[in-house]
Amino acid sequence: MGIKRYIAGYIESVVNQIQYKKHQEKQLAYLNAATFDPESVRLDNTVQIFNNRGDKKYISIGNNSWIKGELLTWKHGGEISIGENCFIGDFAKIWSSVKVSIGNNVLISHGVNIHDNISHPLNSIERHQDFLHVRKIGLQDNVNISEAEIIIEDDAWVGFNATIFKGVTVGKGAIIGANTVITKDVPPFAVVVGNPARIIKQTT
Repeated sequence: MGIKRYIAGYIESVVNQIQYKKHQEKQLAYLNAATFDPESVRLDNTVQIFNNRGDKKYISIGNNSWIKGELLTWKHGGEISIGENCFIGDFAKIWSSVKVSIGNNVLISHGVNIHDNISHPLNSIERHQDFLHVRKIGLQDNVNISEAEIIIEDDAWVGFNATIFKGVTVGKGAIIGANTVITKDVPPFAVVVGNPARIIKQTT
């Protein structure tokens, strides 16, 4: 029985070491794609960072933040700034072609979508041409899409599977309920739910 426990413990130790090494390698690789302190910021194995602008200054992550989701800048533009003590959950997607600014102490749950653009041209011919370009070559240097900056202020909390669209400011301390769709500004300390979002109460 003692030998079995020893072997099981040894195997577990080896597996943990391999996983830790892979995690370190991934974190170091992302140092070329984003600006952050690897000793302070936690990037889980689920993280994906696509900095299509090619300069790590366009994606920054503040100290003591924990990132598990996906960060993407478009080729023609985009900037993502995440403050200190923030959490970005599994399968959350933050896509930017202009700028997404996230303050300090912000919680963004799993499955959240934050997009400062509409992703595709409204014109059907342009949309199809854009799709063909992305499929064959990748993102275009210039694309005709509607876009506007998103700001999420300090201490906000975004519930799971919520969606925040372009041009929105989420005020300090605001709470966005699960599955809520945000198309307009959310006042500070407001609690909003639904599609479209509506205010149900104020907190302090």
